[in-house]
Amino acid sequence: MASVDRTTLASGPAERIILALDRGTADEALALVAAIPELCWVKVGLELFTAAGPGVVRDLRQRGLRVFLDLKFHDIPATMAGACRSAARLGAELITVHACAGSEALAAAQAAAVEGAASEGLGSPTLLAVTVLTSWDPDRFHQELAITTPLAAYATELAAMAAAAGLTGAVCSPWEVAGLRVAHPQPFALVTPGIRPAGSAAADQKRVMTPAAAVAAGASQLVIGRPISGATDPAAAFAACCAELQGAPG
Repeated sequence: MASVDRTTLASGPAERIILALDRGTADEALALVAAIPELCWVKVGLELFTAAGPGVVRDLRQRGLRVFLDLKFHDIPATMAGACRSAARLGAELITVHACAGSEALAAAQAAAVEGAASEGLGSPTLLAVTVLTSWDPDRFHQELAITTPLAAYATELAAMAAAAGLTGAVCSPWEVAGLRVAHPQPFALVTPGIRPAGSAAADQKRVMTPAAAVAAGASQLVIGRPISGATDPAAAFAACCAELQGAPG
């Protein structure tokens, strides 16, 4: 495993890429990460966490990996606080919460996450406010949710609310990242899913961008799943993404 500077979220290309482990079993996830020696960050999503339980986070950390726990908590303040406290105690360094839960819930989640990490002697995690999921396209977003605010403006409003509640990062599609970066300079974290290297299928993602373009727009880190995990040679696919980021501005 490559040496990782754990005082920052990302520096070089390998640290910018978060491999999404969204499918399969714990054994399959561990086999995949073992096949990519330079991997630094992994994302544990709802499907893997439900199948494998909290132990998979500990297993990944024991292998020297940094964990983004992407469970997108959205509930009343007390429940969100309890969930984030538990997630932080596991050692997750990035944790997602839905911004639309509201400022009270976000502030409670932030305080509880700091408390939970400290109880285990760990550094405080970064809570990421989920703005608008990358599976929404603008037209369907307006029609089905009856939200008249333009999608990009809505994402901006949610990120601003999260920052005011004490959060230091957000999740957004790469289409919104440039505007959010203007409003929230570094070190505010902007993590972008919906990343597709040139030639990759978009699948169920609607607002997508290439790795280099997303970083140039202001993304802190990129979540990449199937283009790497579904490749015949995942290590080569990961290396190709790193090579694309080499020298990219941002």
